[in-house]
Amino acid sequence: MSDVTAPLPASRDAELARRSFLAHYTGETLKLYTADLRLFFTWCADIGIHPLDARRSTLEAFVRHLEHDRHNSGRSIARRFQTLRSFYKLAVADEIIDRDPTPMVRLPKWSIDRTTIAWLDDREMGRLLRQAEDTSPHYHALVALMAMLGLRVSEACSIDIDDFTEDAIGYTLVTVTRKGGKVRTMPVPVPLLRILERARDGRTTGPLILTKRRNRQTRNGAYFWIKELCRKAGLPENVHPHSLRHSYATALVRAGMSIQDTQASMDHADVRTTMHYYHQPMNHDRHGAHVAARVFASAA
Repeated sequence: MSDVTAPLPASRDAELARRSFLAHYTGETLKLYTADLRLFFTWCADIGIHPLDARRSTLEAFVRHLEHDRHNSGRSIARRFQTLRSFYKLAVADEIIDRDPTPMVRLPKWSIDRTTIAWLDDREMGRLLRQAEDTSPHYHALVALMAMLGLRVSEACSIDIDDFTEDAIGYTLVTVTRKGGKVRTMPVPVPLLRILERARDGRTTGPLILTKRRNRQTRNGAYFWIKELCRKAGLPENVHPHSLRHSYATALVRAGMSIQDTQASMDHADVRTTMHYYHQPMNHDRHGAHVAARVFASAA
């Protein structure tokens, strides 16, 4: 938390705006946004401009600094700038400033090659789950939580045994603190429950997923677990923990769940985010050209 509380080279109002903005976030998001604002505030101090006095031209100069001096990618610049958008939007809402300087700022163009995004199909996920089961109950529980509940790796690692409850009709539920500090209660399907019971091993309190030293598994440690499992299972080298979340979304839609229900299951605010996680292999049989040809040919 030292990064959050340490004063930055800015005016008192700018520091107040910074603290007010960061107070809305926790965990990894807080660390990320803290670093973004520190970078921007320090750059403003270097050129002699208070952050709250920035105009569109100032922000475009900052974007060029990220692009040419720091050699940030277009995607990285867009992500950092989204932090600034949110920061200035809140500053206007708090009446710290009377205008938002972020509209019309030109950002470098970028796109994602979706063919490079790693995800696992049903058979590959099955191989990963079997390899995890053969390794240890805790490896198995980690993979199953991300594959069957669509949890982010930090969410899965943060689960405690005390987070499990039972509702009035017998469903086992787990309370998860999700991205942005949102607390959600999710049902635990029977196949997943059996896996988690083996990881619990009769314990009644403490972290669910443990390392060999009986400590709570961490985000970084889980990354190496997944890499180890994929190597042993003969899965692609570029698979990482977040690939399992892509696999979860894809499995739901391909099994017939609507994209809106999938969005709710993944706790996304915008359905466009959910669409990013859904991977549909090229299928010429489903191309819209067939529909258009049938409609227009019958009318001719």
